[in-house]
Amino acid sequence: MKRQVIALGGGGFSMEPDNLALDRYILSQSEEKEPRICFIPTASGDKPEYIRRFYEAFGRLTCKPCHLSLFEPLFQNLHDFVLEQDILYVGGGSTRNLLVLWQEWELDGIIAEAYQNGVILAGISAGANCWFEEGVTDSLNGPLYAIEGLGMLSGSICPHFDGEIKRRPAYLEAIGKGTMKEGYGVDEQLIHVICSRRNTPAYKISRQGVGTFEEAIPAAYLD
Repeated sequence: MKRQVIALGGGGFSMEPDNLALDRYILSQSEEKEPRICFIPTASGDKPEYIRRFYEAFGRLTCKPCHLSLFEPLFQNLHDFVLEQDILYVGGGSTRNLLVLWQEWELDGIIAEAYQNGVILAGISAGANCWFEEGVTDSLNGPLYAIEGLGMLSGSICPHFDGEIKRRPAYLEAIGKGTMKEGYGVDEQLIHVICSRRNTPAYKISRQGVGTFEEAIPAAYLD
């Protein structure tokens, strides 16, 4: 069975509301003509404005959008609700809060089951961190540090690698010192990189001696 994770370092409806190329791409990966896509905004505390922007964006696309709130739950059975989706799209915010709440609700295990059953997983920022063994996160106005994810993808990830000034040096230092895993492991294959802006590569970061080696991965531009 095909299994797929789409980890966004940036872009998408939450960052580029007038450029839905990445969001259309996510929908295109489903075999369904009108895929059921569920937005999970746990990392933002189920922020109403974030949810509104999701519906505003995906209401313009060919899909059946819904959302999963743990603060104001509308589902009757969490397990059945998640398993009936075609795509799970996890929003940004606090990775730590997301993981704690998912564990409390046993949602982490339910999502792992959905993934094994072929439900597509997608997400941005915290919603990208959560799929890997490790991700880069920060406390409020604090230093960046590694956080353990769900481990569906091996290795580590750093969202906003070029978009936030502290991210790149902190990630390179952590990998160079061996306090964080190298980016992109081999248990799950990195198939390809896409972008919604021209000349925006991704980077594979490997440990080399006492430092790091950056390998730019060209990205396919989505018109």
